[in-house]
Amino acid sequence: MSTDTQVDWAELAPQLVDAARQDRAWYLTLARELVAPGDRLAVDIGCGAAGMSLAIARMMACGRVVAVDAHPAVLDAARDHTRAEWSDPRVRIEPLRAAIPAETAALREALGAPADLVWASAAVHHAGDQQPAVTALAGLLAPGGRLALAEGGLPEHHLPWDVGLGEPGLEVRLHAAQDRWFTRMRAQLPGSRRMPYGWTEALQRAGLSRVTTRTTLDEQPPPLPDSTRRAVVEALAERVGRMRPTGLLTTADLDAWDRLLDPADEKWLGHRGDLFRLSARSVHLGVHP
Repeated sequence: MSTDTQVDWAELAPQLVDAARQDRAWYLTLARELVAPGDRLAVDIGCGAAGMSLAIARMMACGRVVAVDAHPAVLDAARDHTRAEWSDPRVRIEPLRAAIPAETAALREALGAPADLVWASAAVHHAGDQQPAVTALAGLLAPGGRLALAEGGLPEHHLPWDVGLGEPGLEVRLHAAQDRWFTRMRAQLPGSRRMPYGWTEALQRAGLSRVTTRTTLDEQPPPLPDSTRRAVVEALAERVGRMRPTGLLTTADLDAWDRLLDPADEKWLGHRGDLFRLSARSVHLGVHP
């Protein structure tokens, strides 16, 4: 079976730190809404570089934030990032290695108490069977505790429909290729099983109540600052590079991307003043009765 869907987390770890810094404002906005005054224990599942762990810690008066990930290289990035960014002794940020749902019992024991808040961003979709993973996370909660899943939304767009190279709709086809790649990735996970319903239904089936969804629009219209334009071009280059060996992009589209991503080419995206950022991110919330 093809292995082009395997994620090299050690290679991605530095990018996770960059992403955590870029998303700092988004994390803070959500943490401000999610953290309650009496919260003393929060858990960040699939923590990446611990961007949300830091945001939650900033909203807590005291207590612990446990940053959980299954991959040692990711936890190393989280540990380094929190050491650089956090020094308030009233709230401890503790990295912890655990895989969900397989090691839920060990995680519960390590926590030592039910959690007031569990956050999981783009983590549950890496579980072969997603419903048991959601149910396992719900089982970590104290009565009145909240489980927030950041899954879904709309992919980020950056380019006009017609960029002047190849067939119009180049970025739309890149999104379609990523969607097919995601389907392959899900199918190759151990114990893979389809979840033919949405995240709010999954939260309800996990026994949670007052289930809601909040979607945040992230928009930066043109012209982008130079630093943001560079970040957009780098992100597109990374996405195209990930798709290149999969066979999911046509030769014509790859030729167009090669020119758009080549700084020596007159069509290089870095020269364009019409690049933008537009996305929508959804967070699904359920409360333990």
